[in-house]
Amino acid sequence: MSKTLLYGATKIDETNSAYAPVESLAAFQWKNRVFVVFADRDNARAASQENQLLADRSALDERDLVVLKISGATVRPLFGAANGLDGEAIRRDLEASEIGEFAAFLLGKDGTVKLKVSEPITNGELFAIIDSMPVRAEMLKSDK
Repeated sequence: MSKTLLYGATKIDETNSAYAPVESLAAFQWKNRVFVVFADRDNARAASQENQLLADRSALDERDLVVLKISGATVRPLFGAANGLDGEAIRRDLEASEIGEFAAFLLGKDGTVKLKVSEPITNGELFAIIDSMPVRAEMLKSDK
């Protein structure tokens, strides 16, 4: 399983394109985190990821998460509102795998990629990563 956590650097090199906001998903920047699943409709790993995520809708809502599934050029919102998105542009901007291959990406509220996985991730792992992000950590501290 390939899992790349792109969050956690002490200083981000903003000139590196890996840390640039994803243009095709700019509408969500500073409002939502976005979890994007790439796969064909009949992909078992994508179905597993969808089922896991959608089993805890309140946790998704609490973390301001929008979940999108991209099959080919088609973008289908699984959780949250999303209109007028171009699946091909998102695939290109995220440098995602070929059409039909499973991949998932987590974008932070700053619009940058925080996580890339080639196998489904558990809600516990995903939520722990989100909860450790600076914007979320500050919010959790202010709730106490």
